Amino acid sequence: MDETVKVKINGEDYVFFKGISLEEVAKSFQQSCRYPIILARVDNTIKELNYQLTKSCDITFLDLTSREGNRTHISGLTFVIVYAVKSLYGRNADITIQHSLDKGIYIETNFELNEEKLEKIKQEMIKIISSDLDITKLTIDRLEAIKYFKTVNDLAKAGVMKYNTNSYITLYRLGNLYNYFYNFMPTSTGKLRDFDVTYIKDNGFILRFPTAYISDHIKEYQHHPHMFDVFKEYRDWAKIMKIENSVDLNSIVSKGNINDLIRIDETLQSNKLLEVARTIHENKDIRIVLIAGPSSSGKTTTSRKLSMYLRSFGLKIRTISMDDYFVDKEETPLDADGQPDYECLEAVDLKLFDDQIEKLLRKEEVVLPTFNFILGIKEYKEKAKLDDNEILVIEGIHGLDTNILTNIPRENKYKIYLSPLTEINMDNHNRVSTTDNRLLRRIIRDNRTRAYGVDKTLESWADVRKGEEKYIFPYQDDADITFNTALIYEIGVLKTYVEPLLYSVDSESEYYEEAKRLLDFLRLFLPIPADAIPQDSILREFIGGSCFHE
Repeated sequence: MDETVKVKINGEDYVFFKGISLEEVAKSFQQSCRYPIILARVDNTIKELNYQLTKSCDITFLDLTSREGNRTHISGLTFVIVYAVKSLYGRNADITIQHSLDKGIYIETNFELNEEKLEKIKQEMIKIISSDLDITKLTIDRLEAIKYFKTVNDLAKAGVMKYNTNSYITLYRLGNLYNYFYNFMPTSTGKLRDFDVTYIKDNGFILRFPTAYISDHIKEYQHHPHMFDVFKEYRDWAKIMKIENSVDLNSIVSKGNINDLIRIDETLQSNKLLEVARTIHENKDIRIVLIAGPSSSGKTTTSRKLSMYLRSFGLKIRTISMDDYFVDKEETPLDADGQPDYECLEAVDLKLFDDQIEKLLRKEEVVLPTFNFILGIKEYKEKAKLDDNEILVIEGIHGLDTNILTNIPRENKYKIYLSPLTEINMDNHNRVSTTDNRLLRRIIRDNRTRAYGVDKTLESWADVRKGEEKYIFPYQDDADITFNTALIYEIGVLKTYVEPLLYSVDSESEYYEEAKRLLDFLRLFLPIPADAIPQDSILREFIGGSCFHE
């Protein structure tokens, strides 16, 4: 009987005794990673480091600079924070993970916090990490897990277990504390040394760490007031509606009351956009409305719906897409890998764009381009000239970039930053990522409008995210307003459309693990039918049936 396994790591062949853990193997390869090895990809599957090798395979070790490793790093740090606050302030002390903010995570405590207390928490975390305590993975009967979380007064997690039909649940233990995370976890606290914290106000602070996009240091915190205030506004509204997590939403669905929530949420979002239109109407200096946001933030629906509201105030609207100003295909700049970079500002014929917009504002006639994406060239067909009470609504990923329309005074522009700022979490320690929300939207839309498979969308997603980091997010603070395009109920609706698509990803695909992660996340939400969603909803841009697109 063969007692060894052959393994390929970094292109080299190695032989290990059968049953050896990835943890033991990783010790010999730590020098090849900048940060502590936290996970491994074994053939095509992500494994935690307690996994034992039983057959020949290819191994790629992952640290926090990988997307999978970064999620694991954040989950591990969350567990350490929970352990630290309970050690310092008692078993009833807890945190709630709120949302991402400036390459960090905004967190609130259920007790009064100040800078001195936060420093104590940080030092306690450092102590826990320096002690390299084990984080043990356990499989527990689901009903026993529910009893435990009720005993420690974590009713949200007990509720999550209620909507999970598995007989057994995977929990993690740190010291005498048990917790549930839907991401992978590190095997010990010693792998979590790279972090910092920043006090914000009241009971809130930012957990900071290196990311896949800024991997060589921990970014100094920069406050984004628009983003922070919008998150707070919608979080406060969610509390009023008594919907703070997936359990609360599932409860409404299971009682048959979801249609009322849909109507309330849609009315709220429409009223917010109507107020934006009113602000624009009342400011006579505004001649251009610029709308920008990351992928799948609902730019098209928002621009058309806003235009409709502006018309209701008696304004005439001319809509322009910056995509029509792409340079011809052969002139598209190349990225570092020699591939066409359609996300960069240089992919836009900026001279033509600036010149035409300036002429329009001077009431001169221009011939607008329409980009032919099949031929990769601009075509000129439509003549345009603005009337006295006509304003431009311009949509594009570079709409907030300070390098566009520099020849037009700032007071003549009104800039809107769009993003689905998801205000609902799974429970206190597991958040719903805004990026995941956008990815689910995009998978559905790509499949419906372009017949793309999930693999193709996931293949392009990394480049889309890089483009957003470079060309969109740095300019968000120049917006006059941040508009939240998320709907509190939408994950349940997206689930009904995207779940079958995710199951189509083959186990041999390099994107299988990502599809599986999304499926695991979606299992925590009950499905919501789309029947009650109005035709002018932003969500219709993705699932179909929009009055603006169909």
